[in-house]
Amino acid sequence: MSETISEMILDNATLVLPDRVQTGWLAVADGRIAAIGEGRAPGRGLDLQGDHLIPGLVELHTDHLESHYAPRPGVRWHPLGAALAYDAQIAASGITTVFDSLRAGSDPDGSGLGPELMRIAEALDGARAAGLFRAEHRTHLRCEIPSADVVAMVRGFAARFPIGLISLMDHTPGQRQFRDIAKYYQYAGRGGRSLEAIKAGTELKIREGRACSEVNRPALVALAREQGIALASHDDTTLDDVALARREGVALAEFPTTAEAAAAAREAGITVMMGAPNLIRGGSHSGNVAAEELARDGRLDILSSDYVPGSLVLAAFQLPQRIDSITLPQAIATVTANPARATGLADRGRLETGLRADLVRIRLSQGIPVVRQVWRAGERVA
Repeated sequence: MSETISEMILDNATLVLPDRVQTGWLAVADGRIAAIGEGRAPGRGLDLQGDHLIPGLVELHTDHLESHYAPRPGVRWHPLGAALAYDAQIAASGITTVFDSLRAGSDPDGSGLGPELMRIAEALDGARAAGLFRAEHRTHLRCEIPSADVVAMVRGFAARFPIGLISLMDHTPGQRQFRDIAKYYQYAGRGGRSLEAIKAGTELKIREGRACSEVNRPALVALAREQGIALASHDDTTLDDVALARREGVALAEFPTTAEAAAAAREAGITVMMGAPNLIRGGSHSGNVAAEELARDGRLDILSSDYVPGSLVLAAFQLPQRIDSITLPQAIATVTANPARATGLADRGRLETGLRADLVRIRLSQGIPVVRQVWRAGERVA
């Protein structure tokens, strides 16, 4: 990574401020935004040639790390190498703060990474301690509550590593994301497994998952409360799902699958997050509610890159093009200020004096946002 610059001026930029877009300049000193002004800068600076300057993106849910560590069925990559390759892609996508989504809990059919979670966590912790990362990495534990070993796994993890966010997930076929069994069979067959094997595994998941969930969910909620960890509820579908999340003190609704659930979550004061790929594609790959529909109804607070890191900035710039009532500052907030606020990160996510100088230079090419430069705390990282 580049040497930290104690002072820097970014001039001739299209600044996306919290409430407006203006042509101007921004000064950085000691890793923070020192000043913001209109017109040309009073001193000599880096000419951004009219490119957009936005805050560094804050990513709360990305499944991308595991695809670097396990790029093919049965293949395991060097964990540090996987972490660094993932980090480079994250930073190049304009993401300066990322909650690494690590899945806790083994599947009954043997799929998933299971105990290898700790091996990945150790690589992340070592890279972070050695200052090897471009982005700032925090931890989001995606807890598969139908798993028999999830509570023990989370307790073991929490004893060694900090956790910034816990999501309560239940991918048992026949409900939530996979209430359409046919869609689940299609999803489960991506690795080349036979339909016969998938059906056998599905029966096992349904049988064992229900019993485990009744015990594991309250145990994980209690653990999060004890340690002051923010909670998210994954794939809420019904009013009962949302009511349960509300009683548990959930702060974030991750990918509600129906408009009904999203509306109920907002009414309960729960922040709603949807996938950027869903918005870009025009719908969910699982047949669930479209992110654009929720955005049009004013029920979308945060976008997540989910499984494509580069989708985050693209979706944010597409939002105002698709929906006239959404301004560019409001759209950028879904990937910066709003996720920062939801996780208690008050020092970033907005172009304001005094905040951390996490910055992204964006050039529009035929309407497509292209990440040109990225700074974290004033340091050039991509």
